[in-house]
Amino acid sequence: MPPRLPPLVCPVCRNTLSPLPADTAANPRIRALVCSDGHSFDAAKQGYFNLLVGKGTSFEADTPDMVAARTAFLDAGHYRPLAEAVAAAAAPALQGADPAVLDSGTGTGHYLRAILDLPRADAPPAAVGLDISKFALRRAARLNPEAVNMVCDIWQPLPVADASMDVVTVVFAPRNAAEFSRVLRPGGRLVVVTPRPGHLQDIASQAGMLGIEPAKEERLAESLAGHFELLGAEDLDLDLELSPVDVANVALMGPAGHHTDRAALDVRLSGLPAATLVAARFRISVFLPRQPVA
Repeated sequence: MPPRLPPLVCPVCRNTLSPLPADTAANPRIRALVCSDGHSFDAAKQGYFNLLVGKGTSFEADTPDMVAARTAFLDAGHYRPLAEAVAAAAAPALQGADPAVLDSGTGTGHYLRAILDLPRADAPPAAVGLDISKFALRRAARLNPEAVNMVCDIWQPLPVADASMDVVTVVFAPRNAAEFSRVLRPGGRLVVVTPRPGHLQDIASQAGMLGIEPAKEERLAESLAGHFELLGAEDLDLDLELSPVDVANVALMGPAGHHTDRAALDVRLSGLPAATLVAARFRISVFLPRQPVA
């Protein structure tokens, strides 16, 4: 079955994007997204769509090594409780007819997968995964074939129609409050995951990881205040036992991975014990769109 698409819009002219199905019933994948003005975006052979237009993006996308490290770390199950908590936070807004979810900064699609796996009496929600890394989206398209996965700069107008999403999730990714507010339906939810002070500090110095910025939570609230109000927040603490390979993967899969050489990191971490106790500290915040003042 091809993905069930929510309303999408062309990044060039903002007209509706429609799917162009594959030529044969044996291959039901969508082969292109097209609009009435003739703009067309072909599916890559791995199943994602590249909707970067014009000059593309100035932001640094995750590299193949970073994506491989993230896949290995997440597939090992270390953050599985976090994925389940994100899905639980999204679930109340996905109970109506024809629900839809947007995962902004979807990466390899790990957290969106948990939402798509929520028990439902009918079909899973229509789903969109956005990221600027084509290497990450190759993995996401394989993991979440029922979603439409698109290369997209979230600081540009998103290729999603107004008031078409019930949930937007943002896990360790930038937040475009105005666009998230635009695409959410009334009563929809914005679910944001951020690290708390102490997150991975047990290995930060050895692995060359970046520290948690002071007053990060205050800046989160300030950045969303004009468009969202906080419904509630939950802290999640995980005590992990990580091998040296796990430590290298968790270091490489984050922002420090842009400036870290895997071989040098492996040498630096070779003296670690077989298992290192590491504290992972998260906050899962749920926001509601502010209603316009009459």
